[in-house]
Amino acid sequence: MLNSNNSEVNIDMTPEPATGDSSIGILQRWKREDSLKRFSLGLRGVALFFSLISFLLMASNNHGDWENFDNYQEYRYLLAVSIFTSLYTGCQVYRQVHELSTGNNIFRPTMAAVVDFVGDQGIAYLLISSASTAIPLTDRMREGGDTVFTDSASATITMSFFSFIFLALSAIISGYKLSSHT
Repeated sequence: MLNSNNSEVNIDMTPEPATGDSSIGILQRWKREDSLKRFSLGLRGVALFFSLISFLLMASNNHGDWENFDNYQEYRYLLAVSIFTSLYTGCQVYRQVHELSTGNNIFRPTMAAVVDFVGDQGIAYLLISSASTAIPLTDRMREGGDTVFTDSASATITMSFFSFIFLALSAIISGYKLSSHT
């Protein structure tokens, strides 16, 4: 405000009342992060389910003579990756359930974001790699006729592929969380 003599300037320094916009933005961000955590947990839980089924199907695929998964390195690789996937996703599901239920982090958030991203990417690659190495062998065996052994091998490959899909989606979320992590 200017006085009549134009020599003084008075500035009103009273703060504006808070409108609450910043608190609404923070609440929305927390809700989004919580939703991402729960969705990521769901994806990893489904991947755990499919990898366990894949592991159990291949481990029980012994029908004597040439119908034994131990005779084929492609199937041994598929089994090893299924075991490794089950362990990884089981540990991740445990960690996420613990963090959601107690509110305490097992790892620092930055370290957890990196482990999530790298782990999801690596395991997803191993899953698609093992499934793609077992497909040609199973196709060659099916040319001679379908048996319980080839059906079990096909089911194992399918479960590994489903596990790959869910871990790949989880890797996308992990990448988003890593890139937006502050």
